[in-house]
Amino acid sequence: MTTAPIAKHQPHERLSETELAYSRFVPRQFLHLLGVKDIRAVQLGQQVEQSMTILFSDIRDFTSLSESMSPQENFNFLNSYLVQMEPVIAAHGGIIDKYIGDAIMALFPASPDDALRCSLAMLAKLDEYNAGRERAGYRPIKIGIGINTGIVILGTVGGEGRMDGTVIGDAVNLASRLERMTKEYQVPVLISEYTLCSLENVKPWSIRFIDRTHVRGKHDDQSVYEVFDADPPALRVAKKSTLNIFQQALAHYHLGDFATASEHFSRCLAEVPDDSAVRAYLQRCEEFFLAKTHPLPAYDGTGFVWQAAYELGIAQIDTAHRSLLADLHALSGAIHAGTRELTSPILAQIQAAAAHSFTLEEQLMQEQAYPFADTHALQHQRFFEYFSELQAEMERDEDDRIYLGFRVKTLLTDWLINHILNADRHFFHHLSGRTVRGKGGK
Repeated sequence: MTTAPIAKHQPHERLSETELAYSRFVPRQFLHLLGVKDIRAVQLGQQVEQSMTILFSDIRDFTSLSESMSPQENFNFLNSYLVQMEPVIAAHGGIIDKYIGDAIMALFPASPDDALRCSLAMLAKLDEYNAGRERAGYRPIKIGIGINTGIVILGTVGGEGRMDGTVIGDAVNLASRLERMTKEYQVPVLISEYTLCSLENVKPWSIRFIDRTHVRGKHDDQSVYEVFDADPPALRVAKKSTLNIFQQALAHYHLGDFATASEHFSRCLAEVPDDSAVRAYLQRCEEFFLAKTHPLPAYDGTGFVWQAAYELGIAQIDTAHRSLLADLHALSGAIHAGTRELTSPILAQIQAAAAHSFTLEEQLMQEQAYPFADTHALQHQRFFEYFSELQAEMERDEDDRIYLGFRVKTLLTDWLINHILNADRHFFHHLSGRTVRGKGGK
């Protein structure tokens, strides 16, 4: 009688199993971005600079929800939710960087469009998950998603005995801030202007400007946009039909004219009763009326003035930026004064000044082999798209000077300041050798 030989795992099989187990904690895609083929070769402090999109998602009111559950029920609930979202993120080219309680932080290295498509797929999957919860007698849950795009440092942090792979940078902080802001407006998806500027094509998306926010540690305020493609079809159509009134309301609100803002918001709400962002702004207006405070400065038409913080130390580019900002000030002043006959020549001057400034930058980036030159040029292209949009509004003889002035500020002046302080400053750091030499943008 013979006995079957006892199966033994060969060394390479055991190694394969070990690598597979490790990949559940440190994704292979993360190692690939870091330029590492074998997890055993990972060293503390390895880093690479990468342009990518960061997505944060979080369950609304999770704290109050978890208070009614035992620790075991909490873990079961979290895992039942997270196991739904993980394959959705992976299917859209995302890498889950970490789970933070009920929150997910995911990275999208290829394209911001992947992150937006993923956010819609996550919300669709959530609808399926909620249908199952309701059948089982549980109440449905909601999530908020914040998305930002930028240049980050991807690498390993920690100590010799315990280290972790992560991404670090302002882009991460802003994505987290945007996710928290979804609670303020009761909307599912918010994106930054950086993500908006980096999209391959804005037209297919349903997007509207929703706020300006200050992020701690940042010199410049940030524009925030709502993506409402996941709304029910009727609500999506209604938001598009009231977009102009909503933008006018925001202009008056952000410039301290709460009475006019409230009138416009009320018109929006009459047409779109389910617009939660409009309700949030109306409540703010009411609070300002009751408190009799006006915390926002009235618009005086002068816009930003040049500051030392905007200097890059590259004479040609600094001069071009200063000239472009001066032209934007002149346009704001002409609109504020009602001298519409001056706007056409100033618009032509702005277009020429922007073309000159951006051409200088792009030529220098090519000469210096800047790894993020293509991403930077895409932002320049978006400026001209904003410019054309504003020019079309002015040609339609829009007579709301506050609205037009605010549009110049948000679409052009604020864009330029943010661009100088972030994208242009990163290029300056590249020239001075202060950036991490990595793979570059995609």
